[in-house]
Amino acid sequence: MSSPLDPKGAGASGTGAVPASESGLDRLRNLFGGGGGILGPSHGPSDEDGEEDESMLRMSFLDHLEELRTRIIRIIIGIVVAMGISLTFCDPLWHFVMKPAKAALKANGFPETLAQITPMEAFNVIWFKLPLVCSIFLASPWVLYQIWGFISPGLYKKERRWAAPFVLGTAGLFILGGLFGYFVAFRYGLTFLLGIGVGKDIVTYVSVTEYFDMFVDVILGVGAVFELPVVIFFLILFRIVTPRFLVRHSRYAILIIFIIAAVITPTPDIFNMTLFALPMLVLYYVGVFLGYLVVLNREGKRFPWYTVLKITVLVLLLIAGAIYLAITKYGYKAVPYFPFLMR
Repeated sequence: MSSPLDPKGAGASGTGAVPASESGLDRLRNLFGGGGGILGPSHGPSDEDGEEDESMLRMSFLDHLEELRTRIIRIIIGIVVAMGISLTFCDPLWHFVMKPAKAALKANGFPETLAQITPMEAFNVIWFKLPLVCSIFLASPWVLYQIWGFISPGLYKKERRWAAPFVLGTAGLFILGGLFGYFVAFRYGLTFLLGIGVGKDIVTYVSVTEYFDMFVDVILGVGAVFELPVVIFFLILFRIVTPRFLVRHSRYAILIIFIIAAVITPTPDIFNMTLFALPMLVLYYVGVFLGYLVVLNREGKRFPWYTVLKITVLVLLLIAGAIYLAITKYGYKAVPYFPFLMR
């Protein structure tokens, strides 16, 4: 039986030998089940595939280097402009960054202030590091647009139409991850860590630098983790894996996700680890679903959006009804923080 990457049967001697002409990317595709649709391997190149090959842009090695240099310069300019804008809002930004610290310190009975250990500490954090981090978030759509512009010549013509969804989706996930880290993960983790020394004759002082470094690590780390659907999307787009392979081996993905959550969680308790792991699991299956849409598009099929929309609306109505009953009949009230419903 011929390989899906070798439709003519070249090199298929039944011994399982890898053809000499097979590239490293082809081997990855074979290893992880890529190169075909969700229901199985593709059926060989068609006339349409040949037309798509011709529609891919051709660039020499030097052209690629020139394009890379141009994109890097544009990225740097975008970040510099975003940092200039951020510098005009340093004080409001710092008050925004301080809110989790004040909440955690207050919850543990400490004064709601941070300690400045060195004369330059506050200046370095508030007027340099903080605007730089803010500029990364502000410039993320522009940066991602430049990245897409660099890789798009290697895609088919119809795949290059996904520029806007890629930029908006990737930047949106990065910002959403930062917000999740700010409003949920960092606040609970910091409150837990500061509470360890309560009642143990420990005087707690949190320096400006230590606090901000931990803040950046959590916010950027969670923002990067939220890019998981994008990574899965590109693995499927380049036929390295298939949605069927990812679903079939999802138990290993769940194990890896919980290990990653245990490593990046700032606290050792199971609650905070689960708080990190659950969004990652949702994002994993979102990425698989997006890859499934890619496969359907390749096979000329359509996803049953209308049926799914009806089911989704029904589920949301059931959830809304449950929340309404919890508030009106069982004495719960809505609060602007997790778990959002409390007695």
